[in-house]
Amino acid sequence: MGNKYRIALAGNPNTGKSTLFNALTGLKQHTGNWAGKTVTLAEGSVAYKGHRFQLIDLPGTYSLFSNSKDEEVARNYIVFEKPDVTIVVLDATSLERNLNLALQVLEMTKNVVICINLIDVAEEQGIRINEQLLTNRLGVPVIKISARNKKGFPMLLDTIHRIVTGEIDCNPVQMKYSQEIEDRIEKIEPKVREIVGEHVSSRWVSLRLLDGDEALLGEIEKYLSLKRGDVNEYRTAIQ
Repeated sequence: MGNKYRIALAGNPNTGKSTLFNALTGLKQHTGNWAGKTVTLAEGSVAYKGHRFQLIDLPGTYSLFSNSKDEEVARNYIVFEKPDVTIVVLDATSLERNLNLALQVLEMTKNVVICINLIDVAEEQGIRINEQLLTNRLGVPVIKISARNKKGFPMLLDTIHRIVTGEIDCNPVQMKYSQEIEDRIEKIEPKVREIVGEHVSSRWVSLRLLDGDEALLGEIEKYLSLKRGDVNEYRTAIQ
């Protein structure tokens, strides 16, 4: 067997994310708890073109702002564990609401696949989705599937394979905010970049700090072993 790649699955509750996970991994999965958390961890694997994809089913969340243990676990895994690809599963019948989470993930990591599930249900409701237009606007692959019918699985697996082997280069759209926020990002991002380097998106960290996410500082200390003096400089920079 060739290389092993870690693939994270993120999504709102009830989008069919776990259905997709189960359909892809079958009996090749196990569950436990995240280290130090009561949140359930599910992992499984699927072989494809000589490689093995290790799938991690992240807790279902509506956002990644660390307002709950589920959100904290999902956010920390994407940001600090840096999976090779993050699949964001969306409900085709509630696309506008689900895209909020997708846009948050696109700010956090580069290699993302937007997976629009329940496409068969949406089509029955007269909903038509132009995945190529979404791909162009979001800068990452967008694929329509039906997890319960295993529709779209060959394209999904092939897209993952092409990303991890470098055939597809993802370029996520960068969200633009008000001029006041962009000015503040420009001011503090250089200091943030000095501390986190290339391991974490300095723009994303800057946004979270401007949003008042002080808890993130503790997580950065823990995962990147930052010095207390550096973190105090963070706090000074965002005052």
